[in-house]
Amino acid sequence: MGRRGAFRRGAWCLALWLIVGLCHGARAETDDLYRAQTIVTGQGEDNRRAGFAICLEDVLIKVSGAFQLSGDARLSPLKARASEFVTGFDYHDQKSGKPKHDEQGTRDRSYDLTTSFDRTKIDDLLASLGVKPWLAPRPAVAVIVAMRSGGRNFLVVSDDRQSDLQRDALRAAAAKRGLDIVLPTSSMLAKVDPGRADLRDGPTADLFALLPGAEAKLFGRLTWDDNELVWVAQWRLDAAGQQHEWQIRGVTFDEAFRRGLGGVGQILSGNGAP
Repeated sequence: MGRRGAFRRGAWCLALWLIVGLCHGARAETDDLYRAQTIVTGQGEDNRRAGFAICLEDVLIKVSGAFQLSGDARLSPLKARASEFVTGFDYHDQKSGKPKHDEQGTRDRSYDLTTSFDRTKIDDLLASLGVKPWLAPRPAVAVIVAMRSGGRNFLVVSDDRQSDLQRDALRAAAAKRGLDIVLPTSSMLAKVDPGRADLRDGPTADLFALLPGAEAKLFGRLTWDDNELVWVAQWRLDAAGQQHEWQIRGVTFDEAFRRGLGGVGQILSGNGAP
C-alpha cells in the first residue's frame, strides 16, 4: 500500500509539473507578443522615446495581427505617449566586443532596443482601435520564396549561403509579426524541383508536403524591375481551405517580406485581406 501510494503521489507530481511547464511555456510565448525590438543610436532619452514609439506600433500589430494598423494616423498620439505603456527595456550593443573608433562614444553606437509593454494597456489600446488580441495558437507557415533578378534565379532556403540575406530578412519579418515559419532545405528542392528556381507556376504540392508541421502555405515571387529599380512581390497564401493573393511593388526585398508576412498575419487573425 505504501508503494502504491508513493507511486500515485509521484504520478500526481509529474502531472502537475507537466501542467505547470506547459502553462509557463504558453505564458512565455504570449509575453513575447507584447515585446518588440528596434535599432537606435546611443542610449539617450530622445532616441529611446523614438524607439518606444516604433516598438509600440510593432507590438499593436504583432499582438492583433492587424497589419492595417501600420501607418494608421490614430496611432500618432499613442506613439507620443509610448513610454506610458512600457514595463521594461533593454539594450544590446550591436558592436559588442568590437573596439570603438577614436571619435566614437557610446552615444554614437547602434543598439538593439528591446521593449516590453503592459499587456492590459495594450489590449485596451487595441479595443479603442476596434481590433482584438490574437491569442489563439498561431499556425506554422511553410514559406517558399523565388527570387528573380536579371538572369539570376534562386529560391530562399534555410541552409544555402546564396540566400543568406533573404533568409535572415524573412525570419526577422516573421518574428516581427509573431509568426513561426518553416523554410525548405537545399536537399528538399533537389528531390522535387531540381532546376526550377523560378517556379513560374508556383511550387508543387509535394514540395510543400516536405515542410513538416505547417498548417498554412505561403508562396512568394520577387522580381527585380530594371526600369523602376524596385522589387515587385507577388504573394499567395493557402490556409483553412482558402487561397489569398496580393501584390506589393516599389520596395526593398526586406520591406516586401515585412509586408508579405504582415499580410499573412492579417489574414490568419481574421482581420481581412491585406
